Amino acid sequence: MKPEKKIEVSKEAKQLAAMLLDVLAGLRTPPQAAEALGLSLQRYYQLEDRGLNGLLLACEARPRGRQTNIETQLHVLMKENEQLQRSLARQQSLVRLTQRAVGVPPPAPTPVKGTGKRRKRKPAVRALRRANRLREEADMEAGAEGAGTTTE
Repeated sequence: MKPEKKIEVSKEAKQLAAMLLDVLAGLRTPPQAAEALGLSLQRYYQLEDRGLNGLLLACEARPRGRQTNIETQLHVLMKENEQLQRSLARQQSLVRLTQRAVGVPPPAPTPVKGTGKRRKRKPAVRALRRANRLREEADMEAGAEGAGTTTE
């Protein structure tokens, strides 16, 4: 089994871990440990919960073998892309050589869009059309209101 890397931790973290182990071993009570660390009892219990969760995570089984990460995946994909580009260039040159050998002319280049003449578009002033429509609607509403109300 491969030895784990040594992790550098602070003095406070080591003291807290020692107190947690003392409480779990029964050498101290949680209030005694909280007082020794200078914490409230509630904060001690929060840190104890975090410590036990960390212990559980550390005990979780790890996947075997080398694990891929983003950098290695990127490197593999870049190498594959280069290989595919070389293969494409090789296939294209083989097609050109075969066309020349058989006597088939190469395909005509496709024309670039935008080279033909376009019909000029007559500018439409939408704001004026909308304003006229609103005026007509207002006139129709005013006419309907005037016909609906009679003065006696």
